Amino acid sequence: MLLHDWLLERIPAIDVSVWVFLAIWGMAVLSLIRFAKEPDRVLLFLAGYTLVSVLRIITILTIPLNPPVGLIELTDPLSNAFYGKSFVTKDLFFSGHTSSVFLMFLCLQRPVDRLLGLLATLLVGAGVLVQHIHYSIDVLAAPILTYLCWLMARKITRYK
Repeated sequence: MLLHDWLLERIPAIDVSVWVFLAIWGMAVLSLIRFAKEPDRVLLFLAGYTLVSVLRIITILTIPLNPPVGLIELTDPLSNAFYGKSFVTKDLFFSGHTSSVFLMFLCLQRPVDRLLGLLATLLVGAGVLVQHIHYSIDVLAAPILTYLCWLMARKITRYK
């Protein structure tokens, strides 16, 4: 199914892979550093990530979307080293890139870290739209659904 996306139709497709992955990997490194001394926070993140992944599997299987017109493949040297050069285009609803960074934001505590996480989420969300990787609804739904998964993860892990 191909969606009519009013916003995406007005954004020219531009390759911003470098910025998207700098934001993602930068937040991953920051999160690893911060979580290194807090095993409870690692457990919270892993529980949240698991719930997000399960929910994404369900939504991807039940909402089969075709990629947006003008999609430019993301280029990530780190991921390509592990997964090769194959590119998946049917994993659209909801954005895993946006969800991952937003979950890191939710799990961080320091105000500066949270600000960086929020900015990275906005950068990644905007980047996958500019690159026509996702529809607007994929990016808008990601933080909402991730937040719900994070709330569930807090209950499961009994995180304060």
